[in-house]
Amino acid sequence: MAEVYLRRLSRWQAEQQRDAVADVYVGAYRGAAGAEHRDRQGFLRRLEQHVQHTGFDMMVADTAGTVGCAYGFRVPRSGEWWSDLQGELPTDIEELTASGRTFLLAELMVLPVHRRRGIATRLVERLLIRLDADLVVAATGRATDRASDHGADGGGDGNGADGDRDGADGSPGAAAEAFRSWGWSRFGVLGPRGFPETAFGAGPGAGSMAGEVWIRRPLR
Repeated sequence: MAEVYLRRLSRWQAEQQRDAVADVYVGAYRGAAGAEHRDRQGFLRRLEQHVQHTGFDMMVADTAGTVGCAYGFRVPRSGEWWSDLQGELPTDIEELTASGRTFLLAELMVLPVHRRRGIATRLVERLLIRLDADLVVAATGRATDRASDHGADGGGDGNGADGDRDGADGSPGAAAEAFRSWGWSRFGVLGPRGFPETAFGAGPGAGSMAGEVWIRRPLR
C-alpha cells in the first residue's frame, strides 16, 4: 500500500479543503444508507463553526487523496464546554480552561481501508507535538451506548500484533482502547447537551448520546 504523508493545515487551508475532509467523515462513519448527504452537511456545518475557534489546528493524512484527519482547538475560556459534565469540575481544570490552556481534540477519523496502519496515532501525535497547552481533552461516545451498532468492529481497528491502535472508526470501544494505549486517562462523563457538537466519534445520529471525557498532558 502507498506511503501515507501527514500535512498540517492552516485555518484557511482547512476551509479550502473542507470537501475532501467531509468525504473522509462520510466514509469513516459509514452512516445509514441514503443519509450520506445529511451527515455530510451536518459535519460541514460543525467544521465551519470549529475553524473559527481560537487555536484551531488540523492534520490530514494523504495518499492519492485524503484518507484521515485530526483537528482541534482551544476550549472556550467561558467553560461552557464543561457545562454538562456529570460531577464537579476540579479547580485546576477550571483554571486551565479559563486561562486558555486547554485544547480539545474535536475530531479524529481514518477511512476503513487505511486502518490498522497507525495513521490515527500519527495524526494525534503530530497534532499535539508542538501544542502550547497544559491539558488536552477529548470526548467519545460511551461504549455502552453504541457497541451494538458496530458489532465485531467495536475493537477491531487496532494495528494487529504491534499493539498500536487506530481508534478512528467511530466505535466507542475502539476509541477507549486507543486512548488508554496512548496514555490518556478517563476523566468523567459529558451529558448529551455538550457531547454532539464538540466530540470526535459523535458520527451521524449521536444527538442523544452521552460522552466519555478523556484527558492528558501534551507531549513536549
